[in-house]
Amino acid sequence: MGKLFGTDGIRGVANVYPMTSEMALNVGRAVTSLFMKPGRPSKIIIGKDTRISGPMLEYAMASGISSMGGEAFLTGVLPTPGIALLAAATGANAGVVISASHNPFEDNGIKVFKGDGRKLSDEREGEIEDLILNDRLPRLYESVRETGHVQKIEDAQARYVQFLVDTLPRGFSLEGMKIVLDCSNGATYQVAPRVFSELGASVESLCISPDGININQDCGSQHPEQLMDRVKETGAQVGLAFDGDGDRLIAVDEKGRVVTGDQILAVCAKHMKEKGTLKNNLAVSTVMSNIGLRQALKTLDIGHLITDVGDRYVLREMIASGAVLGGEDSGHMIFLNHHTTGDGILTALRLIEAMRSADKPLSELTGIMSVFPQILLNVEVSEKPDIFAIPAVSEEIRSVEAQLGDKGRVLVRYSGTQPLCRVMVEGPTEVETKVCCDRIIQVIQKEIGK
Repeated sequence: MGKLFGTDGIRGVANVYPMTSEMALNVGRAVTSLFMKPGRPSKIIIGKDTRISGPMLEYAMASGISSMGGEAFLTGVLPTPGIALLAAATGANAGVVISASHNPFEDNGIKVFKGDGRKLSDEREGEIEDLILNDRLPRLYESVRETGHVQKIEDAQARYVQFLVDTLPRGFSLEGMKIVLDCSNGATYQVAPRVFSELGASVESLCISPDGININQDCGSQHPEQLMDRVKETGAQVGLAFDGDGDRLIAVDEKGRVVTGDQILAVCAKHMKEKGTLKNNLAVSTVMSNIGLRQALKTLDIGHLITDVGDRYVLREMIASGAVLGGEDSGHMIFLNHHTTGDGILTALRLIEAMRSADKPLSELTGIMSVFPQILLNVEVSEKPDIFAIPAVSEEIRSVEAQLGDKGRVLVRYSGTQPLCRVMVEGPTEVETKVCCDRIIQVIQKEIGK
């Protein structure tokens, strides 16, 4: 048994270590113990997506919480940002999400939010791991009178929907706008259609019939092909694709073309700057963002800060710099003046707000950013030495960077969870980008490949 938490919680194949009922129970016990305050029981919010393994882990988690004298409050199926919202709005000690986000249905995961709606720090996750892996969980209450209760939050969806609507200007309406949604048979399948319908849009919803095993299956933010087709067929102004737990958004413009997270970030940054709401004139993204985003923000005279991959690092930099807008090319956006975490539906509302304000189609708005061709390939490796300490690899990377100049870039990094080296190259054309990426791949395979 090793480290439990990855870049976004605990994740793995359901019913296989570490994603077992026993682990969910122990995480429930650990979270309850760590966040307990003197004189009152810990209050923990639990939500989930639509995976078949969700109830199994949900009930185990609730059992662990109540066994430590905590109170478990179940939201049922609700997007991840909805659980973060309720944790903060209800005065809970913590919120727990049972979801594996955009992964296939076989997987599941556990994410933990603090009572303020923000994800745990590395240090806090380390405390949970220490309690569980080193058998340091507190002793269970001996008296059944001291155990806690489990109850449902009946209006969880309604409260989350109202929060989303309240982030818009008073009187904001989507009357006359046709929108196609792809809810990925996941956590947004009920709330997303409700939000856009209540705002007056004509809504067509795809993938809103979850059966426990069809979440993210050829749909959602990872697979927007059917959404692209439907937008063109119906003449909709925009298509919106969410991932399984609803914290990401990938859009489709009126021409049926995918709009990436980086493009959404650029459009929203421009809109916020024009409205005077882009605090400190800053936007934050990760090293994986397309070079086109950097150029677009420079043209817009917007400051740009770059972090490691992961929304927690984006949020950390946003807080440190005073920025209120940040995100990843995957579609995970944080609007810190509205919410504490990434929210796909909130991002969609901000994007549509920019469209309505400019009175321009999405295809025209995204014209502010050119998306450079990008190729990302993985190489299986036998070891993980410092990549730049391998002379042949380091030399090849420098050679490619010199060839691309300011018309491209190279990013080579190891996977944090698998024996893989990831090589990402961006360049001016598909052909040149592929050739450059292959050159680096071949050297890595020769030096440390399996």
